[in-house]
Amino acid sequence: MEKRFKEVGVDNPHGIYVYDRQSDEWILICTEGEGFKPSSDGVYVIYFDNTKCSACRTYDPIWFPYVREVAKKLNEYTFVIVLCDWFARECKSSAAANTFRHWEVRASPTTLLIYVKDGDVKYKESYEGVLKRHELSQVVEGFIERAEKALRGEPVKPPIEKKAVDFKELLQVLLYVLRMHELEERLRHSEDHE
Repeated sequence: MEKRFKEVGVDNPHGIYVYDRQSDEWILICTEGEGFKPSSDGVYVIYFDNTKCSACRTYDPIWFPYVREVAKKLNEYTFVIVLCDWFARECKSSAAANTFRHWEVRASPTTLLIYVKDGDVKYKESYEGVLKRHELSQVVEGFIERAEKALRGEPVKPPIEKKAVDFKELLQVLLYVLRMHELEERLRHSEDHE
C-alpha cells in the first residue's frame, strides 16, 4: 500500500514524494534505488528538503499552499519533494540521497526546475534558499517560456537573482564580532580583578 500525506515534514519517512493533484496528497513513491531522474516529457519542480534545515521549515508554509493553488492549472508540471535529514550524508533513503547527489544539491532548501522533452533534460534552473511566494510564482509560472527560449538559442535571464554570499564581507563581519567579544571578555576580566 502506498503512503500518502497531506504535507511532507520532519516526521515523514525519507524518500521521494510526488504531489497528486486529484487527492491533494503527497505520495511517497520511492525510498530505495538510484533516485529521481525524470524521463517523461514535462516540467518537474523539485523541492530538496532537509529535516534539520530551519530555512526549510520557513519555506514549507510558502511551498505547500503554492503547490495546492497552482497544480490544478499547471497540468504539465509535476511537483516533487526529496527528503533527507541532512543532504546525502544523513539519509535513510538511498533514492533520496542519490537524487541529492545526482543533481549536485548542496544547499537547502533548493528548488530545481527541469524541462524534459523527447525523454531528455533539455533545460534546468536551480534556486537555493527560501523563495518568497511571489518569487516562487515568477520562477515556476514562467519556466516553460524560458526553457523554450533557451531551446531556440535565445538568451534567458532567470526572473530572480539570489545574491551570492560575499565571503570577504562575511569574514569581516565575523572578525568584527570576534574582536568585540574579545574586548567584552577583557573588560569583564579587568572588572573582576578590581
